[in-house]
Amino acid sequence: MISLVAVGILVGFLSGFFGIGGGTILVPLLLLLGFDTKSAIGIPVVQMVFSSIYGSYLNNKKGTLDASMVIIIGIGGFVGAFLSGDITASFSDKTLELIFLSFAVFALMRLFFKTKEHLQERKVNKIILFGIGVVLGAVSMTIGVGGSIILVPLLVGFLYVPLKKAISAGLFFVVFSSLSGLISHTINGHIDYTTGVIIGLASLVGVYLGIHSKDKVQVSTQRKLLVGFYVLVVGYLAWRIFL
Repeated sequence: MISLVAVGILVGFLSGFFGIGGGTILVPLLLLLGFDTKSAIGIPVVQMVFSSIYGSYLNNKKGTLDASMVIIIGIGGFVGAFLSGDITASFSDKTLELIFLSFAVFALMRLFFKTKEHLQERKVNKIILFGIGVVLGAVSMTIGVGGSIILVPLLVGFLYVPLKKAISAGLFFVVFSSLSGLISHTINGHIDYTTGVIIGLASLVGVYLGIHSKDKVQVSTQRKLLVGFYVLVVGYLAWRIFL
């Protein structure tokens, strides 16, 4: 119990401090602790339900969440994420770890490219938005991540949504994808609810501490720490898969 609470607080702190999804941190950490790959993917889905709902509540309270903008993508994400449990079950553990490694490499590379912001938002057909949500929900929940790290640059770079608004929208999308992913992974037996709920509740404390701590650190320092974190994740996964 104490170990799981500590893991939850750590995951929440890093998530709040770096502004990244809990699954990005929790999946490799659970693998390191000896959980099998499918359980390491399923447990973070529970944690994401807690953190995304709590975070979206805070964003809505601050007035930074435009729910109407992302609702179509969110519904698509719910549909796509419902397929994630079956997709995860169909892959071997090593294949899933390779997919997660690819995601971690993408996340690391994205830190070296600045997404250009635009003045006016672009209007896009709702069917296209729904399709984006389906693909993103299916892919992200298959490896136990929220999908916001992919959705945010899409919203900013292609739909011209302001960055802060896009970040809030990305977290709100995770509400849809994680709830649906929770159902799908439960059906396929990938979720240890006791572990997931303990980590999820403890992570809320960590998120609070992380959000307050990040304001005391310079942006350049925070960026270097985040790069270092992703290098560790990529290095560990590469060592686990190839050595």
